[in-house]
Amino acid sequence: MMTRREWMRQAAGAAAAAALPTVLTSSGHAASDKEATPGAGSLKAHAAARGLLTGCAVNANLFRDDPAFRQLLAEQYSIVVPENCLKFGYLRPTPDTWNFADADALVSFAEAHSMKVRGHNFVWHEALPNWFASTVNKDNARKFLVDHINTVANRYKGKIHSWDVVNEAIWIKDGRADGLRSSSPWFQMLGPEYLDLAYRTARKADPHALLTYNDYGIEYDTEDDTKKRDAVLRLLRRMKAAGTPIDALGVQSHIHTGDSSFAKGTRELLDGARSLGLQVFITEMDVNDDGVASDDIAVRDQEVAEVYRNYLNAMLRGPEVKAVLTWGATDKNTWLNNGPKFHPKHPTRAERPLPFDADYKPTPAFFAIRTSFDEAKRR
Repeated sequence: MMTRREWMRQAAGAAAAAALPTVLTSSGHAASDKEATPGAGSLKAHAAARGLLTGCAVNANLFRDDPAFRQLLAEQYSIVVPENCLKFGYLRPTPDTWNFADADALVSFAEAHSMKVRGHNFVWHEALPNWFASTVNKDNARKFLVDHINTVANRYKGKIHSWDVVNEAIWIKDGRADGLRSSSPWFQMLGPEYLDLAYRTARKADPHALLTYNDYGIEYDTEDDTKKRDAVLRLLRRMKAAGTPIDALGVQSHIHTGDSSFAKGTRELLDGARSLGLQVFITEMDVNDDGVASDDIAVRDQEVAEVYRNYLNAMLRGPEVKAVLTWGATDKNTWLNNGPKFHPKHPTRAERPLPFDADYKPTPAFFAIRTSFDEAKRR
């Protein structure tokens, strides 16, 4: 068995390999060579053994600037999704110009490393450019939507595993019987039909990409999550009945410590997807640790890892879930540390919600995820 020094010389050479941290076990002890080897011990190897894809959202700045981060992606993941660089506002600085540089770079990287790419997203009520409100109206909204999907989907045709065609279209607080987010500018300009239009356009533009509906707040057994989950499943049933092309449900899975009441929610999601012939993707998982009273990192990390394992065990019990992605790979740039609203109990404490810490060392969550893959049935 090669030594760690021999492996590091062989890996990718240069600074990226030298920067790779020592892999630790969940107990904090140095891992064996087998665990440290990117191939045998990686998340993607353990996932692949069960017929799963595993991946993370990729921050464009970190991807551009940090070779160690790129190495981590290549070693650990089989699928990636851009955090922002495929969103409407990022791609379109003006109505007539496009910025594909970051998306092109990530897709090329994925191709070079035999990774798949999720597209996120075509249609969302947020992340719209500043010019949108003064330029897009009821008369031209249909053209903007169709042209946008056609332009982006055709550019990456055959290179995208799945598209989040519509993101977060359900919002119970808007008061509609069907639960649709009537406050979305797309709804206000095109009505509910914008969803069907988006999916039909995406299918025609890239017939082989899996078309996904993606949403959050549908995992727990709470009253609010139950209402939203019911509305999401009603939307999917309506779309299927209308012949609208859709292949998968994306469950964002922004979970938090201190509450493991998701047995009913996950069962309803999986049963609902199976009844419609849909795949399920865990698209944006992370675990908010603001609810852990202790500031001790070991205590916090262990509670986060327990939530990962409990949630993934529930979601992976059936064959519907085909991919597990976290929203980011490393605590270095998690969105949960980008604003005080995410940690009101500990406003100055940086959260640790992901499988790698800010130094790219694996946290106990890494091992919990791996164990959940090992315990899942092959799909």
